[in-house]
Amino acid sequence: MDEWVLEDNASGANDHYKESNTLYHDLKHTELHLSFNWRKSEVIGKATLTLSPYFYSSNELTLDAKNMQIEKVYLGKDSKKTLKYSYNDRQLKISLPKYYKRTETFSLTIEYSAIPGNTIKEKGAAITDSKGLYFINPTNEPNGFMPQIWSQGEPESNSSWFPTIDSPNQKMTQDLFLTVDPKYTTLSNGEHISTTINENGTKTDHWKQTKEAAPYLTMITIGEFSKVKDSWRGIDVDYYLEKKHLNRAEEIFGNTPEMLEFFSNKLGVDYPWEKYAQIIVREYVSGAMENTSAVIFGDFMYAKNNSLGGKFNEDVVSHELFHHWFGDLVTCESWANLPLNESFATYGEYLWKEHKYGRMEADFHLSLDLNNYLRESKVKQEDLIRFDYNSILGMFDSHSYAKGGRVLHMLRNHIGDKAFFQGLQSYLEDNAFQTVEIHDLRIAMEKVSGRDLNWFFNQWFLSSGHPELEVDYSYNGNILKVEIKQKQNLNNTPLYQLPTSVQIYTGNTIRREYITLNGKTSVFKFNMDKKPDFVDLDPDRILLATISDNKNQEMLYQQFVLSSGFQAKYDAFDKLTNTSYPNIEKLIATALNDPYWRFRANALLYLNNRTQNEKSSYKQHVESLIKDEENETVKQLAKAFLQTI
Repeated sequence: MDEWVLEDNASGANDHYKESNTLYHDLKHTELHLSFNWRKSEVIGKATLTLSPYFYSSNELTLDAKNMQIEKVYLGKDSKKTLKYSYNDRQLKISLPKYYKRTETFSLTIEYSAIPGNTIKEKGAAITDSKGLYFINPTNEPNGFMPQIWSQGEPESNSSWFPTIDSPNQKMTQDLFLTVDPKYTTLSNGEHISTTINENGTKTDHWKQTKEAAPYLTMITIGEFSKVKDSWRGIDVDYYLEKKHLNRAEEIFGNTPEMLEFFSNKLGVDYPWEKYAQIIVREYVSGAMENTSAVIFGDFMYAKNNSLGGKFNEDVVSHELFHHWFGDLVTCESWANLPLNESFATYGEYLWKEHKYGRMEADFHLSLDLNNYLRESKVKQEDLIRFDYNSILGMFDSHSYAKGGRVLHMLRNHIGDKAFFQGLQSYLEDNAFQTVEIHDLRIAMEKVSGRDLNWFFNQWFLSSGHPELEVDYSYNGNILKVEIKQKQNLNNTPLYQLPTSVQIYTGNTIRREYITLNGKTSVFKFNMDKKPDFVDLDPDRILLATISDNKNQEMLYQQFVLSSGFQAKYDAFDKLTNTSYPNIEKLIATALNDPYWRFRANALLYLNNRTQNEKSSYKQHVESLIKDEENETVKQLAKAFLQTI
């Protein structure tokens, strides 16, 4: 075989600036005919690709095709019109019979076989393997999992089982024909068109997707799965599980139709795909994957979640569904722009919680995102949009997910709900079935809001780090002085412009003052009739920042009692329960009566670590709590606490 340099659409071709892959050809349609040798974990395929030159005339085509045995390449579907090619186990370079113009379309067919397990492996934190196609217990060993085949294409692994242009800035329609034993259920993107029983006793399922999507979103699963049918606005909504777990389909996926309705209404753009299927497989290498119209989940979805709240699986369901607008309908044009997929899917989790369970529960979820990012920021601090990433899989981190979701939350609060969601609608409608970069989002938001948002995008999407704020509150002569310093390292982190607010609590009066930080030190003075009980910067905890201040313990207690948002209350509770607060009994008694169940639960968890005498003093209070408690987690914690007395 020939030796030649990889084209620049191969990952890792540039160690510095990672540009979007050059579009030499436009991949319009892929038709795949696949059968499988389970014993050898092998796929036998015939791929017919329809393309046209993107701009410049071309007599040569380069495809991504990893570790395949290429049997034959020919023009159209006529096997007699063979084409010359060279192959280096990673890319297939094909000589075309003439120069095609961009106004011309051509098709060619590749007959091949592949054992994806032999593919060079790359690993990351979110995606732990890159074979592309996986055979699970293919020889049906005793005590093993149900034999199954499933794919995982993101970021560029689908070219391990079919030839393609494996790049996020390609979009194609597709027809997949899967030939398997009749006992197996198959699933792929789009609609199930037909099942044909073949003379040799096998069956062929035809799946067709008529709307364009990126090649990495193509999927297949094969196995003895059972299906539960649901629907939304006449669209099939199906859940595929192992038969023994079939009765749990409603428990795991039951809110899907309501999510479809909520997201469609919230975004002003209806769910755009032909169906919505969700399937749980074994030994999956990525928690879940938003394959267009057919999401794959790992088998952690079968587990009962015993953590407080028990909603983790639902977060994953909402995350993958939101991707069908952000990632599938509108796709990042390069992996450097991955937050345009993952930040939105992460924020989709927040939006669903806000709708279904209320702002307090949603803000608790948002606090976890902040913690995840801050934890990672101690190890690395990167631009959200990273044109200098070291590896594609390294992009799938808490920056792209957690930090990005928090940045979207700040943008929403800065321009207001109406402008934010109309901006998202404009972004989706203007770029539907296309690929985007970060400036497309900015332009959509500016078009709707009328504001120049370059400064926001520059400091939050195109710079690294976060504000580290030091706040000093002082009161003297009827003047409240709030002094805020930005303490982050300015050698690699911006000096931020931060629109925010200060909330001043005095007796029964709550006063909010809107301010903007735009220097290393910002000082604000407010006339007061009397000394405030406490003052709070960013009371709704919108900023992605660390904030240290000089509040004393009684101010923190007032913060817990008077604040309406989760993070401000939690910050106060956490600080007071981890210091020698002389009025801790007052705090715990207040928390046990808090309207939000997590604070009642936290109070009980705190009491579990107290002495026997301290516990006994709360016995009557906890017994009273159980009588009216509606939250099952709190009720169980209360019962467990009483058993320790």
